Amino acid sequence: MEVDISRAAKFLQQEINWLEQVVDTRLSLYFNDEAKGKDVQKHKLPACKGNSPYENLVKEYKLSFDERLVLILSLARHIRPQSLDIFLIKNKTIDSDYVEFGGGKDTNEKGFLPTLETACFILNGSDILGRLKFLEHFDQTHIFFKKGILNVDHEQALDLQQKLSITQEYLGLLCQGKKYLPHFSSKFPAKEISTPLDWEDLIVNESVEESLEELKDWLLHSDTILRKWKLDNHFKPGYRALFYGAPGTGKTLAATLLGKATSRPVFRVDLSLVVSKYIGETEKNLSRLFDEAENKDWILFFDEADALFGKRTATKDSHDRYANQEVSYLLQRIEDFPGLVILATNMHSNVDEAFARRFQSMIHFSKPDKKERLRLWEGLLSSSFKLEPKVNLEQVAEDFTLTGGEMVNAFRYCALQAAKRGERIIEYQDLIQGIRREYSKSNKTL
Repeated sequence: MEVDISRAAKFLQQEINWLEQVVDTRLSLYFNDEAKGKDVQKHKLPACKGNSPYENLVKEYKLSFDERLVLILSLARHIRPQSLDIFLIKNKTIDSDYVEFGGGKDTNEKGFLPTLETACFILNGSDILGRLKFLEHFDQTHIFFKKGILNVDHEQALDLQQKLSITQEYLGLLCQGKKYLPHFSSKFPAKEISTPLDWEDLIVNESVEESLEELKDWLLHSDTILRKWKLDNHFKPGYRALFYGAPGTGKTLAATLLGKATSRPVFRVDLSLVVSKYIGETEKNLSRLFDEAENKDWILFFDEADALFGKRTATKDSHDRYANQEVSYLLQRIEDFPGLVILATNMHSNVDEAFARRFQSMIHFSKPDKKERLRLWEGLLSSSFKLEPKVNLEQVAEDFTLTGGEMVNAFRYCALQAAKRGERIIEYQDLIQGIRREYSKSNKTL
């Protein structure tokens, strides 16, 4: 949806103005006994009459007075940092900062960084009961964290001196209407993958087609089943699928097409950055990955997953014990993940039985038969190249057992030879040589 940036900016301006009024009242109450009849809660909230991302968020989650103040305070340093300068005043009695205000200075020593304490002070002053109730906004079950709106470290006891910061995802969404997708890094060892192809380009047998259709239907209609029909007490929200079969049979393409059909980003996880030889590091890497993807409607695709999801070993030493703990931890994170997780492996027998029991779908991508190979060759060659009269695709499909990936490699070789000749013609000898090259990778001969 196209976002009206001017409308978004106008509403954020109103919300910041409201924040400043609330702050002024709190400081008046704090420093001036004559202001005791005032109440920060009496400041009227700006009405959400438009459809800017910020207004939509407020309406969708029915944010309260306190929740809106926390949200706009987390945004203030990004859109009007000077609105927080008032908190930089010194306590002249002790020649130090006011600890009541919380916060800290930016790394360049200019500007004020709000903390949870800052928000708590603005809303509650010194009221103990109000401060205790305020902590509810930073529980793991609160919408701020279930939806990944704010950053708070829940691995340790809640500390009001933690910085109050909005996530990169919601900073971009609320200010510019941009969807945030993380970049590939050691902290997020996954890369978004997509495809220009469509479903008709995926040549698989009827059984696989039906299984993929069922998976797609779940992605499209699970919200109705779980929320509208209130069946979430019977079914877990996530979906786990195992794709197994030889390389080049369409597992990755199927994953990207599922994302394309349901408008969901697909992230391929790089297991080389996840699995660590150091005890405990693999769990930390997995935790960061799943925490980032939580409640995002992303599809996680673990390619060659048996490197991590393989059979557990008999416990002979401490390394075996920790390796099995990694598998158990992963089982739990996958089970709790509310989105789609796809595990891909070349061999079904490599997968731990405990994993197998947790899959809603186990889809075998078999090597294409003669009929499917013909469709693949026709899709690759016929539409964009002329074929030398000697090339009989039906005979080629019958004579040579190849996967779709191997056919693409053979076609690439043919295209290169055609480009060298300066003509869009596939010659028989090039096609055979391309196939021979693929056979040699598996130690097969023509």
